[in-house]
Amino acid sequence: MPRFSVIVPAYRVQAYLHACLDSVLSQSCPDLELIAVDDCSPDRSGAIIDEFAARDPRVRPLHLPENRGLGGARNAGMEQASGDYLIFLDGDDTLTPHALRSIADRLKETGDPDVLVYDYARSYWSGETVRNVVSAQLTEQGPAPFRLEDRPGLLRLLMVAWNKACRREFVEREGLAFPPGYYEDTPWTFPVLMTAESIATLDRVCVHYRQRRRGSILSTSSRKHFDIFQQYDRLFAFLDRRPELARWRPVLFRRMVDHFARLFSHRERLPRGVRAEFLRRARAHYRRYRVPGVRGPLPVRLRHTLIRWGLHRTYRFLQHAAAVRRRTAKLGAGLLRTARTSALRLHYRLQLRLPLRTDRAVFSADGGGGHGCDPGALEVAFRTHAPHIRTAWIARPEYRHTVPPATGWVSPGTAAYWTALARSKYLVCDTDFERRLVKRRGQVLVRTQAGTPLGHLGLDLQERPAAADGTDFAELLDGVDRWDYVLSANPHSTLVWERVFPGGYTTLEHGRPRNDVFQRATSADVARLRARLGVPEDTVAVLYAPARRDHRRTQRSALDLDRLLRRLGPRYVVLARTHDPVGQDARIIDVTGHPGVEDLCLASDALLTDYAPIMFDYAGLDRPIVIHAPDDDWAAYQAVRGTYFDLRAFPPGAVARSEDELIDIFATGHWRGSRSTQLRTAFRERFCPYDDGRAAERVVRRVVLGERDLPPVVPPAERRPVPSAAAARTRAPQATVPQPAGPATVTDGH
Repeated sequence: MPRFSVIVPAYRVQAYLHACLDSVLSQSCPDLELIAVDDCSPDRSGAIIDEFAARDPRVRPLHLPENRGLGGARNAGMEQASGDYLIFLDGDDTLTPHALRSIADRLKETGDPDVLVYDYARSYWSGETVRNVVSAQLTEQGPAPFRLEDRPGLLRLLMVAWNKACRREFVEREGLAFPPGYYEDTPWTFPVLMTAESIATLDRVCVHYRQRRRGSILSTSSRKHFDIFQQYDRLFAFLDRRPELARWRPVLFRRMVDHFARLFSHRERLPRGVRAEFLRRARAHYRRYRVPGVRGPLPVRLRHTLIRWGLHRTYRFLQHAAAVRRRTAKLGAGLLRTARTSALRLHYRLQLRLPLRTDRAVFSADGGGGHGCDPGALEVAFRTHAPHIRTAWIARPEYRHTVPPATGWVSPGTAAYWTALARSKYLVCDTDFERRLVKRRGQVLVRTQAGTPLGHLGLDLQERPAAADGTDFAELLDGVDRWDYVLSANPHSTLVWERVFPGGYTTLEHGRPRNDVFQRATSADVARLRARLGVPEDTVAVLYAPARRDHRRTQRSALDLDRLLRRLGPRYVVLARTHDPVGQDARIIDVTGHPGVEDLCLASDALLTDYAPIMFDYAGLDRPIVIHAPDDDWAAYQAVRGTYFDLRAFPPGAVARSEDELIDIFATGHWRGSRSTQLRTAFRERFCPYDDGRAAERVVRRVVLGERDLPPVVPPAERRPVPSAAAARTRAPQATVPQPAGPATVTDGH
């Protein structure tokens, strides 16, 4: 008996059925049977099902002699099912990777409840994926399993069959089945939830709900939408047969009225000549099933009043009035924006005519992000080594809390913002400022770069359209012409920057300012960061930070981190800084949104990456680095982005060409062996020659104070960066190289 019976009805879905069936059969939980039901489809859906059945014995094809509709096809699949749990999936939707594994784990945790409700995301033809807006109802906090009266908010979820796993014995015991018609999910979902003696939730997207470009069948204009009345008749008849469920009658009555109102509001669904008839039928159902005393917010009461009295013309009038109000508000907002923009432009022109403030400096990172990265380290160095300069940080309001108290805060797009750009002598950024910026005589613009380059950048992307992603190279060079200084971490970066960003600037090859903290942090700082991130004591924390793939629409990880951790055992945890969800194991700590990558480096014991520039920074910590670079992936990355050297020939540590090889590297200890140490030492000497903790100080002394005799660089072999927590447990703490006075601790998440 399989754990899951996945039932997939197919009718006119030949273009999507391959992806649907593949998403089921490729699950990391193979204990399943796939019952694919050909609902007498006139296209190639039936042939596709037979192709899959010939390749995989878990596929059970079922060809219906006549079309029964979605509900009938699901019923036919249930008759053939033998699994512990029934899972329904429409033929044009897909399961997400490892969804069944997560469902199986949650079922085991909660004692095999009657129903498990999980989440979904709408997947649009444009490639955008949007999660269910009421996903908060699926929280796993609190006791589980439970009954519906403990979590009635579940009735707010989309009433569909494919976001639940139902125990087959429970379904058979209750005699549950799908009715015919358009809205077959309504009289299925409500009884399932109301009669279940035990329910659990899984706060994970398990289904991608495809949103077709021309909409679903429920979006078409047809009288078939009148089927909704018959479905609610069936639902209330079910309640009449089950008097113990009478307490749910007010809830279902309100959902029914809301459903009628929502359908009536979608003008494209009901043909023009039947809208009044639909409202009359809705009024009849309102009076037939009315529950006195049902109340709610004003919009709810208004909808109930309009449905109750069948006020067709009033409803249309209110719809038109609301539309006019929205258009008026939109027009007014547009006029206000235009007036504000004009006023700010005038303000900026006036500020440009006023004298420069030679004691002012303004900083920005990530186009208005929080205080941090190289500009953040330089801002601290300005206050430390050039205290006569008043500093300000440009940040959007949501990042204001990251700005230090001693630093001024400027919100982008405000009058203060334009004043700062017009009158500050020093402008420091890691991405170019406003396109409308007028670089004044006497202003000094310091441009930091995004670390050490491995993949091609700048003008080298002209022949690589996927990586360039519509870059305007003329605009790029206009920005370069404003730069006075460009920071470089090493000779390799200097050679690349000066070629791919040609301009008249001066290169400051002094190291990377944000890496200064690696030499100044203490073991106490490391312990504090690990505790804040939730890293358990006596574990090995691996920071997983892959590069972004320009050639992929989605950024799904190439690694199965759940499997990696299962194989390595409980001593390991993963700090995942990725572009997409990567796993469900509790030992995977999602740090994608953490504002300070330096904090993550300090908190970890090793780095696992592919081609991300973070490896060059991490090498300065002198901690193990493991590269995961499968042959096909490396070839694709080189073809799309291009690289400045062969990473696999000159790596910073062990290189894995497959997932199994990666597991072996960690399991055998090769990740921190002598060969890995030798590779890291050579890599650090080449790419971290100046990262001795004083890079920011040297930049400030050179640019602001005009000094030429800068502090000498400590050679890599003589540096003593703070050890990782794992290393500190195996050796005595080492003294750090004496540092100049100034901030000596890591940032608090900045």
